[in-house]
Amino acid sequence: MVAPPDNDVLWARSLQYRYDDGSPGLSGVSLGVRESEILAVGGPRGSGKTTLLRCLAGLLPAAGEVWFNSVPVHTMSPVARERLRRDRFGWVDPEPVLVPELTVWENAALPLMLRGAGRGRARTVALEWLERLDIGERARSHPAELTHAERQRVCIARALAPAPSLLFADEPTAPLHRADRAHVLRTLITAARSHGITVVLATHDPQTAALADRTVSLLDGRRVRTVHLPPVAATAETEGRATCSLSV
Repeated sequence: MVAPPDNDVLWARSLQYRYDDGSPGLSGVSLGVRESEILAVGGPRGSGKTTLLRCLAGLLPAAGEVWFNSVPVHTMSPVARERLRRDRFGWVDPEPVLVPELTVWENAALPLMLRGAGRGRARTVALEWLERLDIGERARSHPAELTHAERQRVCIARALAPAPSLLFADEPTAPLHRADRAHVLRTLITAARSHGITVVLATHDPQTAALADRTVSLLDGRRVRTVHLPPVAATAETEGRATCSLSV
């Protein structure tokens, strides 16, 4: 087992994962992510982006190696991996999931309180992030009173509030209207840069990927150099003839 390069905060080698039905999810994916880098994982839906993020975060038991700050995550016990995710990682899902009994600010403050922060300090930090994401006026509301897009803003604030070392964002603006996406993404990326947070961002949107420092592309669970997809407005005839072109 060879340790990763010193300048990579996250490093994976030869990740292999199969779904419960036996179909391949990842086939030999390797990558490195430098400290404070914004890395986009691109590719069409079904290419393995979410599976890769979940394997990197220790949520799925992939074969291969995953290292965080030169510590082998793949050899950790389940309890140690859970502690690592709680203390050092942040996560944003494409669908907003909040605790319905808690208010907006309590949801955003929850990771801080789980890390031992006092309620007052956690509330102050949570409110700052809610304001940055233009949802501060709903701080005393409950999730059921929010729109789908507002709930996602709360989820992003919750992920950023504890200033994680590494943030995994799986299509974080998918629930948002196009007009909101650029603002929320810029807020997320600006916050990450100002706090030195490393971000691994999964997206099928080239405009979103363009905001990152670097992009790696997946297709059918493999890392590829280029992916050429048919235009969105293709006709039925051209869709029937369309093919994916790739370089491996």
